[in-house]
Amino acid sequence: MPTMTSRRIALGGALTASLLIAGLAQANETMLRAVGNFSGNKLHVEGVERPFFSELDARDDLAVVYNPMDAIGVEAADALRLIRSGAFDVMSVQIGMASRDEPFFEGIDLAGVAPGLDAQREAVNAVRDKFDARLQERFNAKLMTLWPFGPQMMFCNGDIDGVEDLEGKKVRVFTPSMSRLVKGLGATPVTLSFSEVYLALQRGVADCGVTAPSAGNNGKWPEVTDTFVPLPLAYSVQGHFMNLDTWNGLSETQQRDLTEAFSRLEDQMWKLAYDVNDDAIACNTGQDSCTDHEAYDMELVTIDPAARQLVESITREAVLPVWAETCSQQYDGCAEDWNATVGEATGLSIQ
Repeated sequence: MPTMTSRRIALGGALTASLLIAGLAQANETMLRAVGNFSGNKLHVEGVERPFFSELDARDDLAVVYNPMDAIGVEAADALRLIRSGAFDVMSVQIGMASRDEPFFEGIDLAGVAPGLDAQREAVNAVRDKFDARLQERFNAKLMTLWPFGPQMMFCNGDIDGVEDLEGKKVRVFTPSMSRLVKGLGATPVTLSFSEVYLALQRGVADCGVTAPSAGNNGKWPEVTDTFVPLPLAYSVQGHFMNLDTWNGLSETQQRDLTEAFSRLEDQMWKLAYDVNDDAIACNTGQDSCTDHEAYDMELVTIDPAARQLVESITREAVLPVWAETCSQQYDGCAEDWNATVGEATGLSIQ
C-alpha cells in the first residue's frame, strides 16, 4: 500500500508535470500585442477589430492582447515610431495623422484626389506594393491591411448653402493636404484630434469639423452642429501594420494564415465604408431611410458639380505640388512613384 509520503511525491510529480506541460504550451504561443482604433469608432472597434483579434487569440499558437488606442494612451501621430520600436506587434494606424514621419504615406489619401470610394480603392490597390516596400524600409513594419473610414465630409454651424460659404470658417482637419485644401476653399484649418472636436464645435473653437458621416454620428457631432456638407475631401485611409521582426519570427503556416485573416479584415472594413455612411448621412439629416444610426435633423447642403470642379482645381494647384515638394525631400522619386500608381488610378499627375 502506498504511504502518505509516496502519495505526496506522486501528486507533486503530477502537478510539476502539468505545470511543465502548461509552460511548454505557453512557450509555443506567439504573443501579439495589438493596438486598435479609437474606442469611439464603435462599429470598427467593437463590430470588427475586437472580434477579429479575439478569434486570433483563440488559436493554439497565438496569444493576443488587444486594446483600442485611446485605452492605453497611445497618440495616433506616434504610431509609426511605436511599431518600428517594437513597443507593439500590430497597430491600427491613421495614415494621414502619422505621415509627419513619412510624407510619402499621405500620398495614398491626398485631399481632393479621389472623387469617390471606388476611385479611392483603385488608388489604394495601385500603390499598395510601393507603400509596403517603403514601410518595411523606413519603419521595420509589414503592411497587413489598407482601408478607409469613408468619405470625409463637413459638420458645420452657420448659414452654409455651398462651398463658397466656407470662406472665413474655422474647419477642423487632421492631415497636411486637407489643411491646404481647406485653405484653398477660403477657410482656416484647425488641426484637432477626434476626441477634441465635440467641445471645439460646441465652444466655437471650430465652425466645422471634417470626418466620416458615421464617425461624426457616433461622436454625436450633430448635437453641436446644424449643417451637413456632403462634399468628400478625403477618405481617412487606415492600415494595420505588423512589426517586421514579429512577422519574420512567425512560422510559414502562421504567416499564411495571418495574411488570409487580415485580408478578410480589410474586406470587412471596406464593406463598412460602403455600407454605413449612406445611412449615417440619412440619420444626420433626419431622413426617413435612417435605420442604424442616431437620428438628428441637420440641414443637408446640396453640392453641385462646380464644387467638385473647384476641389479638383485646388488639388492640382495647391495640394499636389506642395506635397510632392515635401515628399521629395525625404524620398527621391516620390512624385514619379505617385504618378505611376495613385495618379494613374485617379487620372491626376504631378508636373
